[in-house]
Amino acid sequence: MLRPMDIWRSAIVKQPARAIIRDGIDPGSIVWLPDMPSGSFRADPFGLWRDGCLHVFAEAFDYQTRLGHIDLLVYDRDLNLLECSAILSKPWHLSYPVVFEADGETWMLPEAYKSGTLTLYRAGASLSEWEPFCDIPLDGPAIDATPFFHDGKWWLFYSPSHSRIGRRGHLHVAWAGHPAGPWHLHPRNPVRVDLGSARPGGTPRHQDGMIILPVQDCRSTYGGAIRELSITRLDETSFIADDRTGVGAAGWMAPFTDGFHTLSTAGPVTLIDVKRMDATLAGKTRRLRGIVRTWRSR
Repeated sequence: MLRPMDIWRSAIVKQPARAIIRDGIDPGSIVWLPDMPSGSFRADPFGLWRDGCLHVFAEAFDYQTRLGHIDLLVYDRDLNLLECSAILSKPWHLSYPVVFEADGETWMLPEAYKSGTLTLYRAGASLSEWEPFCDIPLDGPAIDATPFFHDGKWWLFYSPSHSRIGRRGHLHVAWAGHPAGPWHLHPRNPVRVDLGSARPGGTPRHQDGMIILPVQDCRSTYGGAIRELSITRLDETSFIADDRTGVGAAGWMAPFTDGFHTLSTAGPVTLIDVKRMDATLAGKTRRLRGIVRTWRSR
């Protein structure tokens, strides 16, 4: 039976992630990204401030091609949209464009597991220009790989792509001295097995002596809600964590109340996405046409 078509909607929230988890999202604090054409959406938003402007990187997906590419949306200080363009496209699906800074460079680590690898990109003269810097060999192509600098090392949280349950319910860890590696696999992988709190879903942060990693609650549906994983011990041999309270899509976001799977910080703002599930005949037909078109093009 063909499942419903997931349609995501992304937004900038003028609240820190900690406040969102504690109090929920204030309707007056939200700035929605521009609407997309029917049968397409933007999801997995990540942001970086540069020269007084907020640069938002997001997956742009079209059910006709069943491929995602990376869009860049630039906002001024008052969160007025200045420009929007596609900046990274490949013959395979791209999503989850984590952007971060290290060693005076700006990097992007988009998910592209159908390419067979995880590729680290480096920004060129502007944040709209990206070139592949190196591949990161792990224990297979990584899902939603999320880098974080902690205790003098770079850590990478990700889910493995070897199975459906692994993609949604396993958490793996690796570490390196530099984002380009070499990366070392944690001996306890998977360090966590739980459909409710394993797959990464946003930017980690230090809080109250712990690492707080946003993770996806996939128990009822893919990306059903965001939970927070409190990591109290992380080193080359140990991993100790407990999941904490989470947040889902609020009723006032209707019809986008069926999921919430990104919580990423960018200075004073937080980027989120929420979804609706289109179970109509038209939605299922559009999804089926995309599947058939993709199969015929192979």
